[in-house]
Amino acid sequence: MHLDIAWQDVDTVLLDMDGTLLDLAFDNYFWQKLVPETYGERQGISPAQAQEFIRQQYSAVQHTLNWYCLDYWSERLGLDICAMTTAQGPHAILREDTVPFLDALQASGKRRILLTNAHPHNLAVKLEHTGLASHLDLLLSTHTFGYPKEDQRLWQAVAEETGLQPERTLFIDDSEPILDAAATFGIRYCLGVTNPDSGLADKSYLRHPGMNDYRRMIPSLSKEKP
Repeated sequence: MHLDIAWQDVDTVLLDMDGTLLDLAFDNYFWQKLVPETYGERQGISPAQAQEFIRQQYSAVQHTLNWYCLDYWSERLGLDICAMTTAQGPHAILREDTVPFLDALQASGKRRILLTNAHPHNLAVKLEHTGLASHLDLLLSTHTFGYPKEDQRLWQAVAEETGLQPERTLFIDDSEPILDAAATFGIRYCLGVTNPDSGLADKSYLRHPGMNDYRRMIPSLSKEKP
């Protein structure tokens, strides 16, 4: 599925963070490997038992704000998830195509808004190590609104907070359920990232166009003068 964007009709670009602007390898390692390993060591159970327990815990709250909440996981697992996140911070890295794309958006007069489900501490750690904030106009964590991106109430709140017009907005994310939620709200352009984790094979989307390199959008964007 190909996405043809009429850039002259786009004022605002909403961007997810993990897997969209940052390499998802950081989060996949942290949540799929480091957390189960640390939990297993603390509990004195086998790696396989720890993996299965953690998997069940993740599944139970998927697509809710708790799934993204470091405080929830610290309490649920008895681990200092915030401290672990801080320690892993230097491993957070930008995608290669992120800065060229964000700079091209700025040159074309587009408003660049980060909209992440990441917990504020997680967001702060990643901003510190990537310098991402200097390439964005506004940074929003859904935790400050009380709903994740999967929830229509979040989209209503973000529209009210930012004044964005859904019909003049592009949204980029690496989660199909979240892209679905944005489309349901009326966001005109919804684009999926096919290579969120540099260490894994590309993924595909059933209901949305996909992209693996934002730099391919720059020529059409650059033709449009602000």
